[in-house]
Amino acid sequence: MRLLDTEEIESAVYRAARHAGVNLTSSCRAALADAYEREADGAAKFALGELIENSYIAREKQMPVCQDTGMAVVILEIGNEVCLTGRPVYEAVNDGVRRAYADGYFRKSVCDPITRKNTADNTPAAIHTEIVAGDRVKLTFMPKGFGSENMSALYMLKPAQGVEGIIDAIVETVKRAGSRPCPPVYVGVGIGGTFDGCAYLAKKALTRDIGTHSDREDIAAIESEALRRINGLNIGCQGFHGKVTALGVSCEWAPTHIAGLPVAVNIQCHCVRCVKEII
Repeated sequence: MRLLDTEEIESAVYRAARHAGVNLTSSCRAALADAYEREADGAAKFALGELIENSYIAREKQMPVCQDTGMAVVILEIGNEVCLTGRPVYEAVNDGVRRAYADGYFRKSVCDPITRKNTADNTPAAIHTEIVAGDRVKLTFMPKGFGSENMSALYMLKPAQGVEGIIDAIVETVKRAGSRPCPPVYVGVGIGGTFDGCAYLAKKALTRDIGTHSDREDIAAIESEALRRINGLNIGCQGFHGKVTALGVSCEWAPTHIAGLPVAVNIQCHCVRCVKEII
């Protein structure tokens, strides 16, 4: 059994949050560069160039790559041979978020849903935990902006709607969103599970590198076909029309009930920020 003080988790959250706030993922930078090369429309190509330049300026000057520094999403995959000591782990995570957002001068965007009173430190984070094999903790930190989050959707499809129904739901969500989530978007999809579990799968799909595909051939085919249809919508970068409306589609799945087919579509803007660390 490995003893792990949650002080180490707080430090890891702090490092991840500071890095994510000012850096796009490497797969996002590569996908934007590829989109720029493929885009023919003048306005959309210009907008893509501005997004790419902005990402380099943010990294160089260590300034937020987007003014919406997001609600902190933290996934902790905790090995079953790890014994956490010290403060409760959720306190440690939130302390790491609190310090990082203060020291990085990141916008504090978390508030009470009814009174709208701001918590003033961007906590609490949205924390998810999984128990996995091993003696390590895998931390995933993703700041999630709400211009794109607000465009997300969950569908309780009929089983008979099958693959076509899944693809239609994905494409319709992006079509309905239009330019509002600051495309080109990254689309995370959850298939199966339950109402709540499906939404988590969609969120977790967004932590994958853009351009990766499911190990399941049939689900990888859904990813590819959904991306093809989305990029045929002609929404384009920032709504200026063009070939590239989405940088990628990633699907995660889980077994579900014989009577249901839950599908969650979680939209991420072009500003993909995600850091992973093994503790």
